[in-house]
Amino acid sequence: MSFKALLATKNGDAISAGVVDLTEQDLMPGDVTVAVEYSTVNYKDALALSGRSPVIRTFPLIPGIDLAGVVETSTHPGFAPGDRVLVNGWGLSQTHHGGYAQKARVPGEWLVKIPTAFSSQEAMAIGTAGYTAMLSVLALEHGGVSPDQGDILVTGANGGAGSIAIALLSTLGYRVVASTGRLEESAYLKELGAAEIIDRATLSGAGAPIAKERWAGAIDAVGSHTLANVLAQTRYRGVVAAFGLAQGADLPGSVLPFILRNVTLAGIDSVNAPYAAREQAWGRLATDLDLGKLARTTQTIGLADVPALAEQVLQGRVQGRTVVDVNA
Repeated sequence: MSFKALLATKNGDAISAGVVDLTEQDLMPGDVTVAVEYSTVNYKDALALSGRSPVIRTFPLIPGIDLAGVVETSTHPGFAPGDRVLVNGWGLSQTHHGGYAQKARVPGEWLVKIPTAFSSQEAMAIGTAGYTAMLSVLALEHGGVSPDQGDILVTGANGGAGSIAIALLSTLGYRVVASTGRLEESAYLKELGAAEIIDRATLSGAGAPIAKERWAGAIDAVGSHTLANVLAQTRYRGVVAAFGLAQGADLPGSVLPFILRNVTLAGIDSVNAPYAAREQAWGRLATDLDLGKLARTTQTIGLADVPALAEQVLQGRVQGRTVVDVNA
């Protein structure tokens, strides 16, 4: 039986993607077959579809770094038909067919059971962005940053990870300062729990190697000068969790925040995180994420709408999270 998929192909340097009909013979190796219900559009997905970064390493390929659905068949001992499952990262959209399809076959080691607190749609409204935000919050906690120590800065605040980071931190009692280039959307950020909004331009230029202490901690989606300035302004023994490169992959800063203020820079990788870290993050999301705030961040589109939406993501024009209904 055929199923719908968004297939990416490459001609020279140009990548294009369109909805096609495939069969199970087109799926890749794995011991679990999933009837996919939802996927997402993340910044990494947008990079993959645009070709601006070599995310996709083999063509043709079904993109989509996230998926959620129901197990159809399994020879893996940890999963049985009917289980509700999700995948974030691993090889999806790089070397293995991803979530922009109505079916997927993957190694069982990549799967996590969807917490009972979430529907499949809510699990993908969280997706890699929200799971990364939770890993970042855990890094702050691991570094000893508590709500009574001062403000937490979130950069790239209007994006998917930033939006969910704000929702999580505010629910946990932190005072959140949101950095954005879209000040006209401040009401949205305050609804999620931001106590203060600042213009990203105050952080995005070349700055001093060390500056006045402002943040007890930070979650950064931007990199480059922004991350360097965040580090320079972080308080003594503060923690900065970094996972993004929206401004750039460079880090034009100095060692002074580390050796004078004992600041910790915690790198956050969601793609290859071990199973225990994934389970912890999803378990905490189930208890700490306000589903009303999650719904406020979310829009839903169909498979055919993904390429156009991905371009808007790269232009910084998409607010919050985008869920892909692969059956729409």
